[in-house]
Amino acid sequence: MHCPVIELTQQLIARPSLSPDDAGCQEILIARLQALGFTIEPMNIGDTLNFWAWRGEGETLAFAGHTDVVPTGNVEQWITPPFEPSIREGMLFGRGAADMKGSLAAMIVAAERFVASYPQHNGRLAFLITSDEEASGTNGTVKVVEALMARHERLDYCLVGEPSSTEVVGDVVKNGRRGSITANLTVHGIQGHVAYPHLADNPVHRVIPALNELVATEWDKGNEFFPPTSMQIANIQAGTGSNNVIPGDCLVQFNFRFSTELTDVMIQQQVKELLDRHQLRYSIEWKLSGQPFLTPRGKLVDAVVNAVEHYNEIKPQLLTNGGTSDGRFIARTGAQVVELGPVNATIHKINECVKAADLQLLSRMYQRIMEQLIA
Repeated sequence: MHCPVIELTQQLIARPSLSPDDAGCQEILIARLQALGFTIEPMNIGDTLNFWAWRGEGETLAFAGHTDVVPTGNVEQWITPPFEPSIREGMLFGRGAADMKGSLAAMIVAAERFVASYPQHNGRLAFLITSDEEASGTNGTVKVVEALMARHERLDYCLVGEPSSTEVVGDVVKNGRRGSITANLTVHGIQGHVAYPHLADNPVHRVIPALNELVATEWDKGNEFFPPTSMQIANIQAGTGSNNVIPGDCLVQFNFRFSTELTDVMIQQQVKELLDRHQLRYSIEWKLSGQPFLTPRGKLVDAVVNAVEHYNEIKPQLLTNGGTSDGRFIARTGAQVVELGPVNATIHKINECVKAADLQLLSRMYQRIMEQLIA
């Protein structure tokens, strides 16, 4: 059976676009968009390929996504080779099927159908595509957004195709994301022989009470839209590997996923006060990955909910949990940002797959969102 969404997804999966290598995926997308009369603006930086494309004028609805994928893992464990897409019992297998080449194909085909039905549509339809979302993201969406903001280009609505769904397509829509900030803490002691602890100062012993307090702290209670802020210790490193040496330093890395009840500055200040109370000798470096953002009920959220209810006859949950996405950069523009994509049960896993029928359904949802906002 001929299905343009599935066929385009398979074309994209067949390109081994390990981040930040695009492997020719964007050439395929650009050709399809140029055929519809889109203006294409490449914004390539270093080894990252990005493009901004638009058609029409007026209120702007942008679709955002990435062509890169994560490594495959052990290829021998895949049912079929990860870059040779195959359909088995209605499931499309391949690296990127769910995250997020299926969404990209659904967006492009939705745009083709929309333009065919509304060649003189009122608003502006746009695409923001990058080849570096899965790796550092340094030269990806954030750089495109900075360029757009520098020239005062307005985005009103943005739909990100990240795999938001959990069991059926559209059951979960992300209308915000938590912020993320990581601390790299080094607690300083004095290295020495374990038989002479009075001549040394063990930084591991010093830091444990402080870590216990960090773990036990209730940072906030969350709110109507966000769960309580979470702090997790990710890495602890100390010692020389020898069993008779007290370490000189202890390195601890911990991450906060925080709600709109806190700011990164508030977190840093509270952590500093806690560490100082424990009279530690320490140095600390912070890396802010993203601020929390929220898109409340409005035209975009209503259009997305309407599309899901129309095609899947379910009322989607509006959630803000999970990791960060490039939506955090786009939200800086003031645009309403929502994530709607396929089921995420197999993303980044061996045998990543998605229901072929879900991608067709998703494309219809995307088209209906276009029709509601810019037709």
